[in-house]
Amino acid sequence: MTTQTDTLDPKGIDLKGAIGAQVEATLEEVQALYRQIHQHPELPFQEHETSARLAEALEALGYEVTRGVGGTGVVALLENGEGPTVMLRGDMDALPIKEDTGLGFASTRTAETESGTVPLMHACGHDLHSSCVVGCAAVMAGLKERWSGTLMLICQPAEEIFGGARAMLDDGLYTRFARPDVILGQHNMPALAGTVGHRAGSAMAACTNLAVTIHGAGGHGSMPAQTVDPVVIAAHVVTRLQTIVSREVPPEETVVVTVGKLAAGTQANIIPHSAELEINIRSFDNALHRQVVDGIERIIRAECEAGRSPTPPEFRVLNETIALHNDPASVERVRRGHAAHFGEASLYAMPRLNGSEDFPFFGSAEAGGFGGEDIPYVYWFIGATPAERWDETPGQSVAEKMRHLEMPHSPFYFPGNEVTLRTGIEAMAAGALAYLS
Repeated sequence: MTTQTDTLDPKGIDLKGAIGAQVEATLEEVQALYRQIHQHPELPFQEHETSARLAEALEALGYEVTRGVGGTGVVALLENGEGPTVMLRGDMDALPIKEDTGLGFASTRTAETESGTVPLMHACGHDLHSSCVVGCAAVMAGLKERWSGTLMLICQPAEEIFGGARAMLDDGLYTRFARPDVILGQHNMPALAGTVGHRAGSAMAACTNLAVTIHGAGGHGSMPAQTVDPVVIAAHVVTRLQTIVSREVPPEETVVVTVGKLAAGTQANIIPHSAELEINIRSFDNALHRQVVDGIERIIRAECEAGRSPTPPEFRVLNETIALHNDPASVERVRRGHAAHFGEASLYAMPRLNGSEDFPFFGSAEAGGFGGEDIPYVYWFIGATPAERWDETPGQSVAEKMRHLEMPHSPFYFPGNEVTLRTGIEAMAAGALAYLS
């Protein structure tokens, strides 16, 4: 049980009460901001309206704000005396999904893309994440007398295509502004609203989305001997790729290889000139991940040679990210701050997720392209399922219940209830104060 003294900082200040009071003072404005962003989603690197709204809100709170970092990214700094630099990150891009939540402020937006007009929706809660950054900014500005150091807030574009973190780093994030001592971030999940999940070490998977073109020599279906059929080659590729996990990956490792797209031809009696594949690879070890990607390319080249392909296959990485590995010592420090604020009963052990994030680029000196050593980071999870829905959902553990609930990227997914929004703001503030108070 959390006692009053559990929430006191070294000066005897009740931080839980102070954070709560600040959240109450700003929650209505943050809710309005959230609804605006939710109703007006934008695709990766097109978040012009979203980033403008966020920048204006942060400027109004007294932060030193820079726009257009890495395209549409926003950086806000609040320097408050001597102490560490703590970076808080929220993402802000949406998805090409038609919303079906039934909300009064549901999105009806569309966007023009290379493949045509697509509907838009904040189906992953990035509107929630960026709104929580603004809410946390208000809380921390209101508590300036109770902490010391530098707060660095990031509103990041293009997480859904794993592009925004690298774009901001390439645009001089740490040289133009500040190099943080620790990086904090969060994501909503269909756990119980009001709860916070932590996981030290390996938490989310590396991911590569690989496009492949297999070349053939097309012709009439009645004369296959005068052609090279790329469909047959592609079929052998799809089958052979399944042996990578079963025969090339140690049994104790987790690797997923999925051929999510196979496109070729226009009608039954025409052997096409080429076949297109898109392959998704996920794993939790970056070195093993690279071996698997190399193995996929090796198999495809060999099958093309065996099938008499006249031209070597073409490979194009659509997007990729590295595995997310939370620093154990930093997780423990943040978790203690969250326990003091929310109580142990509101915390849970988050299971490892096969989903992926570009957040770890911010902490990886090698993959992120910045010099020096890695920067420790903590990425936690906030519950988004209202209590009534949670109680009626089958299962005992968090993982069991989540299997029965809408997940991010569903047209029915809505994480932005008041409890989750409040929890996200408080979790960010309590996490930052674990280093700054």
